[in-house]
Amino acid sequence: MRRAVPLLLLAALLGGWELACRLVPLSELVLPRPAHVALVLFEEAASGRLLHHLLVTAGEMWLGLALGTGFALPVGAALAESTALRRLAQPYLIAMQVVPKLALAPLFLLWFGFGMRSIVVITALVCFFPILENTVTGLARVDPARLELFRMLRATRWQTLLRLRLPAGLPVILAGFRVAVVLALVGAVVGEFIMGRDGLGAAVMAAQGMMDTALMFALLLAIVALGSAAYGATLLAERLILSERFLP
Repeated sequence: MRRAVPLLLLAALLGGWELACRLVPLSELVLPRPAHVALVLFEEAASGRLLHHLLVTAGEMWLGLALGTGFALPVGAALAESTALRRLAQPYLIAMQVVPKLALAPLFLLWFGFGMRSIVVITALVCFFPILENTVTGLARVDPARLELFRMLRATRWQTLLRLRLPAGLPVILAGFRVAVVLALVGAVVGEFIMGRDGLGAAVMAAQGMMDTALMFALLLAIVALGSAAYGATLLAERLILSERFLP
């Protein structure tokens, strides 16, 4: 029943959409029928164009996520270990976060060129802050009694980080990673709007230029499918990591 209810809700929404298109005399340019959108989606998939754009966006999303995670984790660990460093760096990190990433697009075009590199950098910047914040928060949430025990045993900072702070903070860090996965897709698609030749975002802009509303809806469905699959994979990986086999 838990799996059937979302499917029934989806069927009801699609049925209401189809009924509204039949009852209200709207142009296909304004609101295409679901059947037309499904036909366009099938044609794009059969031609191979959809798969090409899907792979480009997925590659940019995962590359940007990996780059952002690769910087956020060590920086977050350093900030969690040093209160003075955290106080020094916090204003600059907040300033970096509040600047709209699209406002940096002209600079990225000059520095990295038009295409995938600029989009990956924007995606990495979008992912950086949530992973950083959750890393700092997770590594700081340590049982004081256990921390004192490690000090009594004369454990080094590296041993304390790997054997105490990281296992204790891993659920919070992975929660930040879940948020970053969604933001990575948003960053990749929005970056393609401006700086992409290929990818789902670039295809949406091309469909807008052709006034093909059905194609835009089909591409949006592909973006939703990609995001849902990425989020589901992240949930599965999180369950495996936090299971007793991997994390005592």
